[in-house]
Amino acid sequence: MSTASDPSYFLSRIDWAWRNGIRPEPQIPVALWADRHRMLPDTAAEPGRWRTARTPYLKEIMDTLSTGSPYERVVMMKGAQTGGTEAGLNWLGYIIHNAPGLVMLVQPSLDMVRRNTVTRIDPLIASSPVLRDLVASPRSRDAGNSLFRKSFPGGQLVMTGANSAIGLRSTPVRYLFLDEVDGYPGDADGEGDPVALAIQRTATFKGRRKILMVSTPTLKGYSRIEAAFEESDQRFFHVPCLQCGDMAPITWARIRWPEGRRRDAFLICEACGGIHQEHDKARLLEAGQWKPTAEGDGRTAGFHLSALYSPWETWAEIAVEHGKVMKDPARLQVWVNTKLGESWEDQAGDTVPADPLMDRREVWGEDLPDGVAALTAGVDVQGDRLELQVVGWGRDEECWVVDYRVIWGDPSGPRVWADLDLALQATYAHTKAVPDLPIRAIAIDTGGHHTKAAYEFCRTRLNRRIWAIKGRGGPGVPVWPRRPTRTNKGKIPLFIVGVDSVKDAVYARLKLTEPGPGFVHFSRDRDAEYFRQLTAERVVTRFEKGRPIRSWQPKRDGERNEALDTFVYASAALQGLISMGLRLNEEAEAMATAKRRADAPALPTKPAPPVIRSTWMV
Repeated sequence: MSTASDPSYFLSRIDWAWRNGIRPEPQIPVALWADRHRMLPDTAAEPGRWRTARTPYLKEIMDTLSTGSPYERVVMMKGAQTGGTEAGLNWLGYIIHNAPGLVMLVQPSLDMVRRNTVTRIDPLIASSPVLRDLVASPRSRDAGNSLFRKSFPGGQLVMTGANSAIGLRSTPVRYLFLDEVDGYPGDADGEGDPVALAIQRTATFKGRRKILMVSTPTLKGYSRIEAAFEESDQRFFHVPCLQCGDMAPITWARIRWPEGRRRDAFLICEACGGIHQEHDKARLLEAGQWKPTAEGDGRTAGFHLSALYSPWETWAEIAVEHGKVMKDPARLQVWVNTKLGESWEDQAGDTVPADPLMDRREVWGEDLPDGVAALTAGVDVQGDRLELQVVGWGRDEECWVVDYRVIWGDPSGPRVWADLDLALQATYAHTKAVPDLPIRAIAIDTGGHHTKAAYEFCRTRLNRRIWAIKGRGGPGVPVWPRRPTRTNKGKIPLFIVGVDSVKDAVYARLKLTEPGPGFVHFSRDRDAEYFRQLTAERVVTRFEKGRPIRSWQPKRDGERNEALDTFVYASAALQGLISMGLRLNEEAEAMATAKRRADAPALPTKPAPPVIRSTWMV
């Protein structure tokens, strides 16, 4: 048998590639290819041979990506747990084995490309024998197999991030896979919309190209996947009523449950009132069919798919989760995006007035309110001071602003940092907790004044969860990163925080008027200046090269916003704790069932009379 060191081996590979290149592409559809050749790795939820019958709704989506299909662009606007990513991987496998050519896979960032290669692409190749024989092992020194490039006879898979203009304009491609497009930045290195840059790479293959766009939608009016879907023929998967045969999509409006029993959720037929239980879902999907609802441009096939179709998530689970988040706009948005696969109507765009917030201040005494289970803090660094806000968190992220301090001093010297260190070591008395509650995580902004001093302060206090952060605006930036970066002058763990996402959540929650999930409580100690700063920003939409760009801006030039910034940082610190395993609701439940301390004061039954204070926070 010839080996890689044998010249005849390379000659045989060249001969194979030449013969494969001149033969006509077999007219096998992608779904059939997947059923014959795709093997799911051991790490998959259901390892073993791929079965399109498990998710019948994916068949037509995959088949429109076949070389024999007349469509050039396929758009999939989806919820979570629907198998959309696996359908895209099947298409990549089909290309490598059946219709080789140049392929580009674009993900929101280069970091996501690295992670996706290890968790998705390499297992796709390694677990399917027909692909493993065509792509070099990632353990080899073959330059054709790396985190960003996979070579195979007759083609190459190039993977890049939407934040890299160089990667997006690197080479012409016949096949283009745009994954999670709503997470792409608005601009790639100042060279324009990354989607437009990537699609331009396919121009020379017009008429033979295939473009797949997949994403969970985000905000209405800003969602790339929604805009692309609206340009398509807008297909919805209709399933038959098992009683009367009426065909209709599975929608949230058709999911019902007995009063107070969401765990017994079922699907109802709006034509005859017939009831379908979860165990009927497989029969419904098997008999379902896609139906277009718009004319489209004739070249774009669009598919909408919610998690209500998923065989891995039940209607009851989706209904129960809805019951938990329905009163909290920030978490409800995630539910609408990921479960229904629908865009969210922006609720943070309007300004929030300061006066109504000030009017609802409360008195809860020296001890923390009963509902507080954990404390976090945010610190903003200014030229002549540090500003610190401490927030208490309870069940479903209901929160209480329990402390705000301005620590005056020059941050370039040690004195003000020593004062901050003492403030962060303070504990807060709780009516049901012994010992007093400490601040469990602190986020300190290092992106403004005195970055070096902030780095040094955080460097020696990581064990106390005092985290150096830097805020980053724009779409697709997560509230809290999976891991910190060390590419900074201080060489310390630096957490990049998606401040726009946090501000969206904060402003939506400030509009809530009844205590409960997400509601923000303020003590009588907060003065008018605090509320002016908390509500100092608004959402502004500008258009760059025809695309709407959404950003947070001060309502007026020179408006101070430290109260908002520190609240945002404290909120981000909570998400940092959650990423480390904090189960906030469980801790809040344990606190609620604990006995009150014998020396705990009785809670006031009436609000205290208004107190007129200075407009300056001290």
